[in-house]
Amino acid sequence: MKPFVEPIYVTRPMLPPLQEVENKLKEIWDDRWLTNCGKQHALLENALSVKLKVPYLSLFNNCTTALMVACSALRLAGEVITTPFTFAATPHVLTWNNIKPVFCDIDPITMNIDTNKIEQMITPKTTAILAVHVFGVPCDVERIQQIADFYGLKVIYDAAHAFGVEINGRGIGTYGDVSAMSFHATKLYHTIEGGAVMHNSKCLKSRIDFLKNFGIKDEEHVVMPGINGKMNEIQAAMGLINLTYVDSEMSKRENLVNIYREELSSIEGLVLPTVLPNVKSNNQYFVVRISEKLFGVSRDYVYEKLKEFNVYSRKYFYPLCSDYTCYRQLSSSSAENLPCATIIGTECLALPLYGELSEESVRKICHIIKNIPKGRLLL
Repeated sequence: MKPFVEPIYVTRPMLPPLQEVENKLKEIWDDRWLTNCGKQHALLENALSVKLKVPYLSLFNNCTTALMVACSALRLAGEVITTPFTFAATPHVLTWNNIKPVFCDIDPITMNIDTNKIEQMITPKTTAILAVHVFGVPCDVERIQQIADFYGLKVIYDAAHAFGVEINGRGIGTYGDVSAMSFHATKLYHTIEGGAVMHNSKCLKSRIDFLKNFGIKDEEHVVMPGINGKMNEIQAAMGLINLTYVDSEMSKRENLVNIYREELSSIEGLVLPTVLPNVKSNNQYFVVRISEKLFGVSRDYVYEKLKEFNVYSRKYFYPLCSDYTCYRQLSSSSAENLPCATIIGTECLALPLYGELSEESVRKICHIIKNIPKGRLLL
């Protein structure tokens, strides 16, 4: 089998027609307003509140800043329980707020924080739970809220992967005290760079909006020590355009996901992404788990073999955050404390998935994967 002529990457950004971008830029040029919450910013904030079914939404320059401000807005301190199976930004935002991350093991099915392990991690210093909807699969939001209510904790959700995800028709951003979403170019929906904080409180929105703009109330009053987390007008304009195409992108990805499932569902040693009842998925990622014992070769071997065919998958998330040198010294980072995460971290592989990817390419990728352990692939 011949390699792909052009590289097949794990994702590609959704790019709207260039003429539409030029038209939006003309609006911005005419307004001569480039940042500081202008017209495009206001339009996008309102449109996303409707699209994501959340009462209040604050736009940010990226999701990391959004999470940092969310922690500050909730006045978190001490320790916060989180997951090691996530992107680096999740524990980093705690450290930047002088909060100690406490790593909790993950559920073997959803790969989200294991709600059966959270309570044993709680100490008198614990102020919140920072959970992640990994690969867009919702956490056990009801159980997490029960635990938080019983112990008097706040709940933050890193919903970076969860654009458009719903539980029984309810927007994912309405759970917990706050949720933060990423609009990075690698995501299903993007504003080039960007993010948002979503919540149910008008009062909290006011505080968050102050914090993302240096704490400035007006020309003569600064009411709190904020930072510069504002989304600019060009980012917002791109977001408005992409909002008209995101449903089509989701539909294309769903079709490709169905092909992946059709081709790979019967392969021993491959565990396909979890599908939860009553959940509207966004199909942002297609991440398989590869059991070396059952599949015959390791995840890392498949990763390297795919590159020989010009297919660039991703070991996502690897390494675990708890293995970073800056967190390795924490007692909660030990492999004994994180047995499930430690195994899953060596098994997950994100396969290429984006709207422009052809059905033929997906079937070829599946054919390569199925034949790797059989040793039948010749370049």
